[in-house]
Amino acid sequence: MSLGLPSRLPGTPSIGELIRGAAPTFSFEFFPPKTADGERLLWQAIRELESLRPSFVSITYGAGGTTRDTTVAVTERVATETTLLPMAHLTAVNHSVAELRNVIGRLAGAGIRNVLALRGDPPGDPMGEWVRHPEGVDYAEDLVRLVREAGDFSVGVAAFPYKHPRSVDVDEDTRNLVRKCRAGADFAITQMFFDAEDYLRLRDRVAATGCDTPIVPGVMPVTRMATIERSVQLSGAPFPPELLRRFEAVADDEAAVRALGIETCSAMCARLLDEGVPGIHFITLNRSTATREVWQQLAPTQVAAAA
Repeated sequence: MSLGLPSRLPGTPSIGELIRGAAPTFSFEFFPPKTADGERLLWQAIRELESLRPSFVSITYGAGGTTRDTTVAVTERVATETTLLPMAHLTAVNHSVAELRNVIGRLAGAGIRNVLALRGDPPGDPMGEWVRHPEGVDYAEDLVRLVREAGDFSVGVAAFPYKHPRSVDVDEDTRNLVRKCRAGADFAITQMFFDAEDYLRLRDRVAATGCDTPIVPGVMPVTRMATIERSVQLSGAPFPPELLRRFEAVADDEAAVRALGIETCSAMCARLLDEGVPGIHFITLNRSTATREVWQQLAPTQVAAAA
């Protein structure tokens, strides 16, 4: 069923097409602010990173849909007040199909035609038991189909380099990702990871199924030890033991931790680009400085190719 939405607006690029292009994409992820100070920091980061001319930016959705209206509002503002190409995250948690269609329609009304479709985490406890809304959908693949049916959208999905915490094993996780792709996803973006091999193994597993959907690595530099402590919750993967030892050796020096984080993230990004990834997606936590430093350490030709 179609909602009768218009075709993609002239001049509104498809992120799926950009990712399949010849040059790697570079993109940034922000989250909706909850306070006035948080809003100031967000727009400061957006303006500072806008000058880098990223391929696109994404706006996340709070657990349980808690930031739905803010996500849509921020995405609309990015679309209308900046030169950036925005992608809205959309999750199924706590939403009926009618509510989801309403959000999709509002995005379309603002000329937004790029969506990252996620099942999402339960509110309060990301590792809690998933409970389907009685009038909602069960899986991300269902949400992909819903967005696709609504109009001319480019749809992305999430991928887990290690595996989703709720997946029994990597094989089941791979099958889940491939189902999302075959439901109509144009591309996938991974949760953050800290070892390039985790991404490369994921890419090989998906390719072995005959699925050629491009998978963009999502990365975030470690800037403090607290990031490492939360890495399992943030990424679903244990922090690499060898890398952990390097950080523990400088744990008492905040500046050294940050410098090591920038160095190791930059090296991983360079390795991934050498391996032919379709792009790099930076998880910014609404800060621009660390992301800019990693960006600047990448080979000038690689950055220029995406600009």
